[in-house]
Amino acid sequence: MNSKHLSLALAGMLTASVCMAQNGAPIKEDFVPSSLNQPQQEYPQVNSQGYVRFKIKAPKADSVRVSLGLGGRGGTKLTKDADGYFTGTTEGPMDEGFHYYHLTVDGGTFNDPGALNFYGSVRWESGIEIPAHDQDFYALKDVPHGNVQQILFPSKSTNTSRRAFVYTPPGYEKDKSKKYPVLYLQHGWGEDETAWSNQGHANLIMDNLIADGKIKPFIIVMTYGMTNNFRPGAGPRPTPPPAGATAPAGAARPRGFNMDAMVKGNGFETVLVDELVPYVDANFRTIADRPHRAMGGLSMGGGETHFITLDKPEVFGYYALLSGGTYTTEELNGKEKPKLVFMSYGSREPASKTVNDAATALKSAGYNAVAFVSENTAHEFLSWRRSLYQLAPLLFN
Repeated sequence: MNSKHLSLALAGMLTASVCMAQNGAPIKEDFVPSSLNQPQQEYPQVNSQGYVRFKIKAPKADSVRVSLGLGGRGGTKLTKDADGYFTGTTEGPMDEGFHYYHLTVDGGTFNDPGALNFYGSVRWESGIEIPAHDQDFYALKDVPHGNVQQILFPSKSTNTSRRAFVYTPPGYEKDKSKKYPVLYLQHGWGEDETAWSNQGHANLIMDNLIADGKIKPFIIVMTYGMTNNFRPGAGPRPTPPPAGATAPAGAARPRGFNMDAMVKGNGFETVLVDELVPYVDANFRTIADRPHRAMGGLSMGGGETHFITLDKPEVFGYYALLSGGTYTTEELNGKEKPKLVFMSYGSREPASKTVNDAATALKSAGYNAVAFVSENTAHEFLSWRRSLYQLAPLLFN
């Protein structure tokens, strides 16, 4: 290290030593690289309090901001040093769990070269993980693991082959005589069929629950819900919210979104019910009947679940809405009765204050209804990871 680098390092240490948290306490200098960094990349970093520190090399840039953080609408503004590195720390701690984010460099949108990318906000975004106090339930452990495989299934309604990912539980390949129930699990708006495995860790949640003997093993099928290429009949496709920002709580779809137009006709309901379900039943060892088939989804995927389960109650026996609305007795009345209605929200979503009342009303009418509220989370993946963890043991019993 030359003298110039040494002086810069010492200055950085001095600055860091006097960084203060919002509550007046010092920011702990126990930063470590994020678990979602690219190989050999030191930044971004996270400390034990949930603060995030960034370091971006952009010697010809004048301004770099990160969409994460509490620095107003612009997120966290980074400061340039003499070597062309922009550095900065979020003004406050981030919520536990997974967050999308991006960089704004001189007005242009870019991903962080230090972080892995995840599909969200209708584009590949950088991702960061703030360790959660209860992360053990979705941690990668030394237990038997299932398999997540990509399948391509024919879709006459869209005149193409479509993609899905299928989780099969540990032991599926060994006992060829055993058949399994199936959960069709949908992503949210701006995401795709990779979300539940990559961001949600659905496979690890299942592996750990099975290893602990807490659930009856089942298959999960995750496919693209045809959400992001849909344009409402009046006006252009809605603009994605800023990456890392909390979506309007309780909103299962962007403003102007027409669920009827997207799901009906040659829309997602046809792809799911008439094409994907038969394909899965023909190519995997499923118990191919309503009592052994569930549908659930987060956010707009919950909106799709709500619509399709009401329209096709003979297909799915279990319903799950994760930050995706609620069911009422009026809309369920007269239809084939679901074996379970599961509804959840993060505690920071306004709808979390009414989800328990919705479940109580359904119970009073004779339905098996369960409400779950994830503490100290908003419209984000930790809410939905926790929701799946609560949902899975209730399915197919």
